[in-house]
Amino acid sequence: MLLSVTDFIGRFHPVVVHLPIGILLLAALFQLLSRRFSTVAPAIPLTLLFGALGAVLSCITGYMLSLSGDYDTILAGRHQWLGIATAVLAFVFYGIVRYKATIPKLADSMALASIGLITLTGHLGGSLTHGEDYLTVSLSSENTKAGLPPIPNIQEAVLYTDVVQPILKNRCYSCHGPSKQKGKLRLDEHQYILTGGEDGSAIKAGAADESELIKRLLLPLTNDEHMPPKEKPQLTENEVAVLKWWVDTGAEVSKKVKDLKQTESIKPVLAALESGESKETPKISDIPEAEVAPADENAIQAIRKAGIIVLPVSQDKAYLSASFVTAGAGADTLIKLLEPIRKQLIWLRLDDAKISDKTLGLVAGFPNLTRLYLTNTAISDAGLAQLSPLKQLQVLNLVNTKVTEQGLLALKGLQSLRSIYLFQTAVDKSKWASLQTAFPKTVLDSGGYQVPTFETDTVEVKLQ
Repeated sequence: MLLSVTDFIGRFHPVVVHLPIGILLLAALFQLLSRRFSTVAPAIPLTLLFGALGAVLSCITGYMLSLSGDYDTILAGRHQWLGIATAVLAFVFYGIVRYKATIPKLADSMALASIGLITLTGHLGGSLTHGEDYLTVSLSSENTKAGLPPIPNIQEAVLYTDVVQPILKNRCYSCHGPSKQKGKLRLDEHQYILTGGEDGSAIKAGAADESELIKRLLLPLTNDEHMPPKEKPQLTENEVAVLKWWVDTGAEVSKKVKDLKQTESIKPVLAALESGESKETPKISDIPEAEVAPADENAIQAIRKAGIIVLPVSQDKAYLSASFVTAGAGADTLIKLLEPIRKQLIWLRLDDAKISDKTLGLVAGFPNLTRLYLTNTAISDAGLAQLSPLKQLQVLNLVNTKVTEQGLLALKGLQSLRSIYLFQTAVDKSKWASLQTAFPKTVLDSGGYQVPTFETDTVEVKLQ
């Protein structure tokens, strides 16, 4: 219990430490200016006293934080003793100013010494928190916010040292490196990765899906367990794919890329690493860049009177969305009302609507459509094939429909498609690999997710 209390108090150190830093720097500045501006002199003793007391509180919380073991002991020790020296110097400085020492330049010297000690102590604190290279990393060609540089002849590269380690260095060392070990986990050496941290082993060689490190990387960004934290630079899809492949192939240290079994999905990733392309997943907007004239207001009002919800999708452009969620029966007929806004319509929701394949023939006449939702409708492969003219289509939701892989293949010419949702469809699972080949740039979402459970999760079990 004592350790948990000290750890809790220690976590206030980053909050507490900044106030005395500012106060002491202000006091030192007042002292250096007091000869020219005598009006600031009376404020110096009280400012120094508050700063010195705050420095003591910072030392106490900092010591308690160091007991967590999450930081490099040598670097933390230097930071700790310099912090104590800063607090002691602050009290000496206060005594000299408060009791008006007879040596005129002594107080100015103390002010300069205080500034120097605060700067050095703060630098070590920054090194503990952000890594020892936090000042120079932005000037380096290997900026942590950038992806990996091109790797010439990727097949001859040693997977761990030439690919995996640089990824971990760029994305993970700031929290799990030599200076800081959050959760007592270090990722800067292979043996540390295998040992893991306070939550157990980080990886399970040969089983990426069972490895804690990979699970955390694949969690949604909004999940508190996601790593890296959302405020940190995130791994690219290619980087995650490489780490997953490395673990699946046994987490070897010395093997070259060419010596490991390469799946069809990893080959384009390796090619991208070799060429330096696709370092970051491009963010594609489903609101067209081109301008469009505003839709006729009378036409919009007529559509709304029929129970169809029409809303703008952008503040600076005239594009619209339409939803049949409140339209009731007769969607096959009502769809014709959208003809006057065909150029402005880019998002269309037909979920649960009573539509037929004939409806999709009319939908194909909306040239700028980027999102189409057909969940829980009676459409078939024949209707799906009619959507081939929608060259701008990016998102297609077919959940709980009767479409099969044959209907989907009719849309493989839509180069803009980036997401197709296929949960509870008639798509044959044995054809999934061929669909992935037909849609190489599209995420085929099969649904039926299993959310990973962590030891820290709270689970409520109810008896039947």
